[in-house]
Amino acid sequence: MLEISNNVSLADWEIELSAIRATGNGGQRVNKVATAIHLRFDIKRSSLPTIYKERLLTSKDSRVTKEGVVIIKAQKFRTQEMNKEDALARLKDFILAMMVIQKRRRATKPTKGSVKRRLASKANRKVVKQTRKKVQF
Repeated sequence: MLEISNNVSLADWEIELSAIRATGNGGQRVNKVATAIHLRFDIKRSSLPTIYKERLLTSKDSRVTKEGVVIIKAQKFRTQEMNKEDALARLKDFILAMMVIQKRRRATKPTKGSVKRRLASKANRKVVKQTRKKVQF
């Protein structure tokens, strides 16, 4: 069971874990041992509250497929158990990150003083550039 928060948790049947061979460099055991973990979590089938489901399904994250399945591949560690823990922690972090409400951006205008300083510095650069051209032979 994976606890997301005090009120929300996921049962083991909701998360599909499968062992796969890790990519990258390896030694003699590279083609024999499946240490990487492939985690699949179907959002629509899960027991998450509807607000969680809506936020996860509308996210533009590349880990969420069009069918509403979260796919996480964990291969950071050398053991299957550590990669399993890593995948579950990443799923939990992903779900919690989707629940954070972003602040709305308020459009602001630059102050009159900052506009004046910017235009003055541009005029100064133009003068310097013109004087350099006159000095060259």
